[in-house]
Amino acid sequence: MLEVSARKVKGLSAKLADEVRFIRSWAENPLTTGAVSPSGPDLTRRMAAFIEPERPGPVLEIGPGTGVVTHAILERGMLPSRVIALEYNESFCALLRRRYPDMKVVQGDAYKLRETLADVPEASLASIVSSMPLFSRPKEERRSLLMQAFELLPPGAPFIQFSYALVPPIAPEPELFSVERSGWILKNLPPARVWVYRKTV
Repeated sequence: MLEVSARKVKGLSAKLADEVRFIRSWAENPLTTGAVSPSGPDLTRRMAAFIEPERPGPVLEIGPGTGVVTHAILERGMLPSRVIALEYNESFCALLRRRYPDMKVVQGDAYKLRETLADVPEASLASIVSSMPLFSRPKEERRSLLMQAFELLPPGAPFIQFSYALVPPIAPEPELFSVERSGWILKNLPPARVWVYRKTV
């Protein structure tokens, strides 16, 4: 019983430390850290549910922060060696490398995706999972990010993004890509939904 209680205390301490890291990062640069706390488990599981582990190639996670979505991706069945994490914040990168030593962590700018990931071949990724605060950027930059992402994805592979807004972070363009949305994840604070983009075959 004492051992179980000790594990719970340790888990709560780690969660609290992550909350503090997030708040500090948001206070220092709210444009790159779009929330004051990590996403909740219902949201992270919903995002990971769109990943198809049987697809060949790695999963790219953009803006992993402290790794709450990373954890859901691994629970979905992806090995750490099949995940590439692209994070702008240096301290988050160091944390991710400690927690997931077998995962490739790249520090860089997601809005310069093809430059940052120049060693990743075209159409080689199984999916992309993004926690980027897209609404903090102009529409043109959001669309540019998606178009760069599509260069790394084969037709049909998902670009998975969440937001707190009523409208999609990137407007639909049916001739280029499709968009589907989840229902509201009400247990997340604030409530969020998942948007899934796929380039047209």
